[in-house]
Amino acid sequence: MKSVTGRAGKTGSTKPRRKRKAKPTPRDGLRAAAVAALFVAVAGASAFVVALSRSAASVPPPLEAPPSAQAVPETAPAVEVPVPVGVVEPKPAAALPSPPASVKSPPKTNPSPIRETPKPVPVAVRSAPPPERDPRPAPRKKGTVVFVIDDVGNNLHELDPFLKYPGPLTVAVLPGLPHSAAAARRARAAGKEVLLHQPMEAIGGQNPGPGAIYTGMNEAEIRAILARNVAEVGPVVGINNHQGSKITADERTMKIVLAFCRERGLFFLDSRTTAETVAPAVAAGLGMSVRERDVFLDNIPERAAMIRYLQEGLQKAEKKGSAVMIGHAWSSELASTLQELYPELIEQGFSLSSIARIMMGTYDDEGLGD
Repeated sequence: MKSVTGRAGKTGSTKPRRKRKAKPTPRDGLRAAAVAALFVAVAGASAFVVALSRSAASVPPPLEAPPSAQAVPETAPAVEVPVPVGVVEPKPAAALPSPPASVKSPPKTNPSPIRETPKPVPVAVRSAPPPERDPRPAPRKKGTVVFVIDDVGNNLHELDPFLKYPGPLTVAVLPGLPHSAAAARRARAAGKEVLLHQPMEAIGGQNPGPGAIYTGMNEAEIRAILARNVAEVGPVVGINNHQGSKITADERTMKIVLAFCRERGLFFLDSRTTAETVAPAVAAGLGMSVRERDVFLDNIPERAAMIRYLQEGLQKAEKKGSAVMIGHAWSSELASTLQELYPELIEQGFSLSSIARIMMGTYDDEGLGD
């Protein structure tokens, strides 16, 4: 007998039917989007908190304000975020310390600009450079020159140009003339050395002028004249003869004259108006020394001739060590010629001195700058 189940048995089977999956609804999509947004928000908040804690650690604490100025921190109310069903709620982050109380800023003012005092700039001090040396070699010392100007006392205008001479100069003043004493004073005031230019008898019988001594005078007369003349133009460093070719050749008279000089501490310069002079020999007998003239500068009172005589004197100075050159106040071109040649003499290596200095053995008066 056939079963009665047939087709109906298929439908009446006890085997459970499989449930169909529910199709997602728009509501489910919104819920999933909300969960994802929540996760993103939580992650962003965590990162912000970490950054904030790091910046707070690096910023120095603010100045503490007085209690009245402190503001009460405001706490934001907690916002509850609905957690969807089936979503595990993330653990809340650890509570962070509340930020320090903010300090109220003082009211803004417009302060006047503060001018900064400029700091001094250090300046490097440069040491003075060493003095430059003259590339030219120093001139070799060639000798010492002494210039003596005779016949001073007739007037003062002839004397003045010689007093402007830049180097040492010896002025020999005649006694008994209208300007003798004044000329001597003026020469000393200008720093020049002064001699008594003592008039003496000449062989040819020329008039030597006032205050002269003659071979026929006795010792007392000669001494009295010498003393009077020295007092008139003195103080002087010595005596030289004006004319005197007859006196300087007379041994007796010269012994009186030189003895007078030795007693007074005066030097004697022999003008050598004669080659027959006995002055050096008599002086040696008295234990003293005299100086002799080497060149007359103005026997011919013309500039070219005077330069030739000067060159002759320079040759003698170079050969002997010193030379005495005599000129005269009345020689109109002598003063200017000597002044023009002064720099050249120094450049050539000659030094200038005076009678007293060379008689005392002092030759280095002026000239070489050493």
